[in-house]
Amino acid sequence: MDMKLNYNREDDILIIETERKGIVDHAEQTGSMIAHFDSSDQLLFLEVLNASEFISSLVQVALRGEERQLPLAAAG
Repeated sequence: MDMKLNYNREDDILIIETERKGIVDHAEQTGSMIAHFDSSDQLLFLEVLNASEFISSLVQVALRGEERQLPLAAAG
């Protein structure tokens, strides 16, 4: 599956698009992640809110070789 990444610095949102094209039918949010689906429940794109914080945590875990759960809850 090919994916496209788009980062909006002003809003600090990372959008990860799947190669699948379609019309958004519904979305589901878990913490700082919003998944957008078509009417067949195929993932169209994923929004990561507070992306800089999430990416920073992801890089730290990867560089340390750690195995831990990353926070998905929006900081508040």
